[in-house]
Amino acid sequence: MKRLVLLVVLVLAAGCGNPLAGGGEGGATGDIIIGASDVGESLLLAQIYAGALRNAGATNVTVRPPVGSREVVVKALQDKSLSVVPDYSGNLLRYFDKDTTATTPQDVYAQLRRQIPAGFEVLDQAPAEDKDLLVVGPQLASAGVKTFSDLGRRCRELVFGGPGQWSSRWKDKIKSLYGCEFKEIRTTDTGGPVTVAALKSGEVQVADLFSTSSTIAANGFVPLVDDKNMFPAQNIVPLVARGTLSPAEVAALNRVSAALTTEQLTRLNVEFTEEKRNPLDIAEDFLARNNLKS
Repeated sequence: MKRLVLLVVLVLAAGCGNPLAGGGEGGATGDIIIGASDVGESLLLAQIYAGALRNAGATNVTVRPPVGSREVVVKALQDKSLSVVPDYSGNLLRYFDKDTTATTPQDVYAQLRRQIPAGFEVLDQAPAEDKDLLVVGPQLASAGVKTFSDLGRRCRELVFGGPGQWSSRWKDKIKSLYGCEFKEIRTTDTGGPVTVAALKSGEVQVADLFSTSSTIAANGFVPLVDDKNMFPAQNIVPLVARGTLSPAEVAALNRVSAALTTEQLTRLNVEFTEEKRNPLDIAEDFLARNNLKS
């Protein structure tokens, strides 16, 4: 899937030139240049932002998805070769403040607004999140494991599957918060098909997936409630190069954020990854459903 998204990104970028080549293109010409990562969800959000801005009267909007790290995207926003990108509140805060301890949506967003450097602004965050989840099969859930605290009492008999960085990032944290020490930690992949297959087959009994993954419902997996907020909030938030959007354009993106729920974001991902719909059509339908078309 990632290969397909990357191909789409490269085709779009080739048709429009490289937005990361410098030159302050967005700021100098007044164009609104929307970037995205090489993940399908980011590309969908960029197209939704573009449609909302056009519906608000902007005639100079271009979606130019870069393929690069957050460091590259931040530099492009600094020189205004990009105007706006969709981002995730928790990861963005940790980029600007590595020592943050904020975890809840309200605290993460408030601290992000305080820590954002000059030259940037974050607009309203959406209720929608795409964050880490621990999920289990229906059998374990029906046995009473529904929260991380429930899990903590059973961890010693369970095998966990997830990304390679799990042990360095979360092994100590889940032990200190929930008393959870898994029987075994197996590296599968980062929320992808290997992890799904391992949980589905019973090779692992607990897995790390993402909250908007279509595979959770499709396989009958049960997300556990993180009742002590181990994982930080990851609400969708537009990151903007300050001065590149008018008040009306800012308001248009804030209306998108207000309408975007996790349930809707999950549905958008299903349409893209499973139904193979065109991102432009998905964006148009989202805007129409939420009365965001002029």
